[in-house]
Amino acid sequence: MTVEQNVLQQHSQKHQQTLLNQLREVTGTTDVQLLQQALQVSHGDLAEAVAFLTEKNAKVPQQDEATYYQTTQVGNDRYISVGSQADTSEYLPHPALPGAVPSQGDTNVIDLTGDDKDDLQRAIALSLEESSRAFRETGITDEEQAISRVLEASIAENKASLKRTHTEVWSDSPNPHDRKRMENCPVGLKNVGNTCWFSAVIQSLFNLLEFQRLVLHYSPPARVQDLPRNQKEHRNLPFMQELRNLFSLMVGSKRKYVDPSCAVEILKDAFKSSESQQQDVSEFTHKLLDWLEDAFQMKAEEDREGEKPKNPMVELFYGRFLAVGVLEGKKFENTEMFGQYPLQVNGFKDLHECLEAAMIEGEIESLHSSAENSAKSGQEHWFTELPPVLTFELSRFEFNQALGRPEKIHSKLEFPSMLYMDRYMDRNREITRIKREEIRRLKEHLTLLQQRLERYLSYGSGPKRFPLADVLQYAMEFTSSKPVCTSPVGDFDTSAPPGGTTGQLLLASSTAEQGPSTPPEGLAPALAPTPAPSTQQRVPIHKPFTQSRLPPDLPMHPAPRHITEEELRVLEGCLHRWRSEVENDTRDLQGSISRIHRTIELMYSDKSMMQVPYRLHAVLVHEGQANAGHYWAYIYDPHQRCWMKYNDISVTKSSWEELVRDSFGGYRNASAYCLMYINDKKPFLIEEEFDKETGQMLSGLDKLPPDLKAYVKEDNGLFDKEMEEWNTLQARKAQQEKLALAVAAAATAAVAETATTTSPQPMSTEPSTPDNSAPHQDPEYMEQPSPTDFSRHLQEDTERAISKAAAEQQEERSPEGLLTAAIKVEYTRLLRFAQEDTAPGNDYRLQHVIVYFIQNQAPKKILERTLLMQFADRNLGFNERCKSIMKVARAKLDLIKPEEINMEEYEMWHQDYRNFRETTIFLMIGLELFQKKSFVEALMYLIYSYQYNRELLVKGLYRGHDDELIGLYRRECLLKLNENAAGMFESGEEPEVSNGLSIMNELVVPCIPLLLVHDIEKDLLSVEDMRNRWCSYLGQEMEPNLQEKLTDFLPKLLDCSTEIKSFHDPPKLPTYSTLELVERYGRVMASLSRVPADGR
Repeated sequence: MTVEQNVLQQHSQKHQQTLLNQLREVTGTTDVQLLQQALQVSHGDLAEAVAFLTEKNAKVPQQDEATYYQTTQVGNDRYISVGSQADTSEYLPHPALPGAVPSQGDTNVIDLTGDDKDDLQRAIALSLEESSRAFRETGITDEEQAISRVLEASIAENKASLKRTHTEVWSDSPNPHDRKRMENCPVGLKNVGNTCWFSAVIQSLFNLLEFQRLVLHYSPPARVQDLPRNQKEHRNLPFMQELRNLFSLMVGSKRKYVDPSCAVEILKDAFKSSESQQQDVSEFTHKLLDWLEDAFQMKAEEDREGEKPKNPMVELFYGRFLAVGVLEGKKFENTEMFGQYPLQVNGFKDLHECLEAAMIEGEIESLHSSAENSAKSGQEHWFTELPPVLTFELSRFEFNQALGRPEKIHSKLEFPSMLYMDRYMDRNREITRIKREEIRRLKEHLTLLQQRLERYLSYGSGPKRFPLADVLQYAMEFTSSKPVCTSPVGDFDTSAPPGGTTGQLLLASSTAEQGPSTPPEGLAPALAPTPAPSTQQRVPIHKPFTQSRLPPDLPMHPAPRHITEEELRVLEGCLHRWRSEVENDTRDLQGSISRIHRTIELMYSDKSMMQVPYRLHAVLVHEGQANAGHYWAYIYDPHQRCWMKYNDISVTKSSWEELVRDSFGGYRNASAYCLMYINDKKPFLIEEEFDKETGQMLSGLDKLPPDLKAYVKEDNGLFDKEMEEWNTLQARKAQQEKLALAVAAAATAAVAETATTTSPQPMSTEPSTPDNSAPHQDPEYMEQPSPTDFSRHLQEDTERAISKAAAEQQEERSPEGLLTAAIKVEYTRLLRFAQEDTAPGNDYRLQHVIVYFIQNQAPKKILERTLLMQFADRNLGFNERCKSIMKVARAKLDLIKPEEINMEEYEMWHQDYRNFRETTIFLMIGLELFQKKSFVEALMYLIYSYQYNRELLVKGLYRGHDDELIGLYRRECLLKLNENAAGMFESGEEPEVSNGLSIMNELVVPCIPLLLVHDIEKDLLSVEDMRNRWCSYLGQEMEPNLQEKLTDFLPKLLDCSTEIKSFHDPPKLPTYSTLELVERYGRVMASLSRVPADGR
């Protein structure tokens, strides 16, 4: 066969395998013969083949031995396409391709079952003609056309039940400083509409520094810069440029995250799917690497004309394995190329078990023997060459034929951080076979031991089984029991409850003996026996000592009777000896089982089998169900030696424990879907680049080629300009607010001067300015106008302090002396409040600002000025003593020089207290509404009280309220809303369904990032409960319109981003006087101690 014919044959075989794997991936069917039958019936039309497999119950034919032998010998030098785990050496027969088995009644196919080489040549020529004609006309290979047809068929099949509207994309924060990148922090990727799959894969590849360098330094071939030759070049080269631009921004951008829309749009066009259709990670990774391979192949062919070009993508991601097979005593071997290696998850507990199952297919005993007439068949796969980047695709989806839709496999699968591949290498074939045989023998012995142990641990012949040692122990306890006999009447008297049936029977009995008319001594008349019923009523007469009397020798508890001391001693000795024997046997069996487990674990731990180490580089995680979910990635940072979590725009430090929790699966909806390992002996994969002249490590823009450096500088310039414009706008707003405050202060001062003495005016609701233009304006909480006129509460406290000081100061009667004494009296009173331990409902901080300041250790100058402001109040009183003290206090305030007190700090402390009062009001109203079951109205109050309270607590423990209490009611409110919304959805009524989803979209979903951002366990569990509630509907039958709404809603609910999206404005708060606030807050806190959040 010529070289050209060999290439064409390989191309045809690649086409066949792609069709087979894509059909398997779409339908979930793993039976190769059934897939072949579907393609034969549909004459190669994959859309019809999908319909055939999903709509009809096709009978699976028995495998034709000749077909098996022919297909297993076909070589493939490309790669294994993505899809579920399958027989990678069996290829799809096609009526016009080599290896095809003609169907009955088909006269237009070439019979290749014989040895006629002319038939093979004609088939190759026909395949070449068809492929060449299609490529010349469209520039698209058969493989890409097949993928497109399969995707279109899959979309068409599910369109009726899985229609999706355009996914809402929340806008960026208007403040560019919120979007500014922290120093040395990795750059995130914006989710531009169900593109978390894109972010997860791209981040995993970007953090392979060798891959990053290849992309950044890629330059298109010179011959196609002016005019690309075909459609593939028209598509791949623009995508490569967009990928370079994206990588350059991820290297040197000043932004916290960047927008990948341009690259995503090119990919989405290739998939020919709706804009909001979520893509499969393995499908996308396959397409991405395929395009990159083609792009680098064009460049390699130009750079190495006349030589065999080397493609860096192939060298980085593709390896080879040897397929060794036996059929009816005939052995065969062929080498195949692979990229992503597919592994089945179902039925396996760890990655090594998956690999062992994937490497061995069928019965392989005949592979190890020289018997030519063996009837057994099987295959083994042995890696001959592993790629530097080894990617495993974990097949966690299967197609449910009964329901006609895919389902996710949530079973647990463990994988190591360091994977040794020696046992799967061809060079270790014989050693591995010996070890596998030894493991098989050990497992057989282990099964026998476990069966023997089970007989000891589950002893008995009935439905209930018990450990034999416990049975013997119970028997020993029985033999050692001593019979204790008492009178039945005594038993009743001591054990029966007062007023019970037994007590009544005894009373009736005793009364019958004494006579019917006399109640027992000391018994109340109400408890006396009732008169006998009339003769018309036939009531059975109860005879307690004839019908219910216990045998006189019945013991109080089980104990042996009718046994001699000698018999008892012999029996106890036997039981004790038997129990010791059983315990020894159980320990021996358990020890043997543990040793066998340990031997199996250490079977490959010798140094000769630890020479091919692969370190876990990235884990791609999927959370959700088969038709809806969210992707993110865990990527190891070798320089910081920690795991990083890449969740769209959010990039945070993580840990191996968090990775295990999210990736192993088994107890949540999240599990690993793709594992990326790198060769630990090839450090160039993750090594930074160094300057050849200076030897310094390159970072930031220094890593970029000139064209990308200019591109990033331009984008950074635009971002700097955006921040400057924002700063200018905020400065202008601040100036306007300051001017408005000054005008308001001046107006308030003018009103205060002209007010009559009989109508004291309220104080300004704005804080006083730092300058001396309005030096005596009290903070708003110092005096609150209200209908109850409680604004005089603070004045009364002040006058009371003045009176007490005057009574104590008999000698010093001057106004200045009285002011000093009064301030001391008031401070002593407030200090006692600050030091007192009170219940949460009696919070003295709400009664006076000084209590708040003392508990939070405010500076002395702040306390002194605040107290002076209290005594300088113009509304203080109208007797001469109070007036004189007020004038002295105001004079002292005027004498305070600007350098003596920091007015900015003073205003900051008073602003903190205003924030504390506002937080209290938010909390109080939220709790009141929660108790009234007005959860929709309560949510925003509880949300804002929690957020504001956390801001306060950052500054000090006593700056705010108990965050656990507020967090509890915030969680409970969200859970109640989630439950109510789910109930509305379950009703199926259109108004109810719409209202339920509206509650979720407008209230619950926007609040979920608030629960995720602080990693509080109870909050995380609540989010998990809410998500599980909605994910449980995926396996249920429902109307198509409900399925459509659910499919559209779930991605929003399952979005794991901690970015705070657009949010409701805080509710407007009413004004409360200090007394009203204290009393109302006390009432609601007292009610909480009686009724917990869960209503129990």
